Amino acid sequence: MTPVLSEDFSGELPPRWNRHLKGKGALERPGGMGAVPSTLCFVNANTTSRDYTNAQIDDYGQRAQGLSRRRFPWRPPVRLRVRARFSHPEGELIGTAGFGFWNDPFMMTERRVPTLPRAIWFFYGSPPSDMKLDLKTPGHGWKAATIDALRPIALLLAPLAPPSALLMNLRPLYRILWPPIQRALNVRETSLRASMTDWHTYAIDWGEVRATFSVDGETVLDGAPSPRGPLGFVMWLDNQYMIVKPWGRFGWGLLEAPGRQWLEVDRLVIEAS
Repeated sequence: MTPVLSEDFSGELPPRWNRHLKGKGALERPGGMGAVPSTLCFVNANTTSRDYTNAQIDDYGQRAQGLSRRRFPWRPPVRLRVRARFSHPEGELIGTAGFGFWNDPFMMTERRVPTLPRAIWFFYGSPPSDMKLDLKTPGHGWKAATIDALRPIALLLAPLAPPSALLMNLRPLYRILWPPIQRALNVRETSLRASMTDWHTYAIDWGEVRATFSVDGETVLDGAPSPRGPLGFVMWLDNQYMIVKPWGRFGWGLLEAPGRQWLEVDRLVIEAS
């Protein structure tokens, strides 16, 4: 594999990275007390439910290059490797966090036309987040996940969404109706067992048809359906929660988290495969 991007965070962030800092979100260089000097910390400090807080980098492109998603830089086949750890374990970290590739569908960073999501990433959401997109996987927690809601078959099924949502309030019908919809959306997820507070190397092999996720060289999700590109790389830590359920329940809000929370990264490599 040929490295296309290699970042060890030992110096200033190069211009390719957009920085999005909201509220009490910050990017910091830790030092002392045994911390690795060449790392980058995404910090949320004393967040409140009144203000959105986010620490994020992405490579969606500079404004001068245009904001079209067609200019996003990544298409399969590529391999992503990230070495990272978190300040708090699963369930105690508040908000959402993660890293990987997606299409920024909800205009959270720039004024683009809103669209449906495409993503292939490691994603964390704390309760009350409940995005129940995979029949067999909890709607919150630390996960490997894919979705492509822009597939033609998914768009063809869109007119059936309202009556399907009503029917899926009956749990036996939910177990029957949701699996084919999940397949149409290219949704595949698995919960991760790796301790979030320990250093781990997370990898995604994003193929043209299928994708493989691994942690420290051990496969955790194999044969997941690949979303189409182009997508952008994103890494973030924020204080929001989201609720998305097939039976028609949706919600969004902000969470309070006293003290400091952080995501620390010391290596990011994207290779052509």
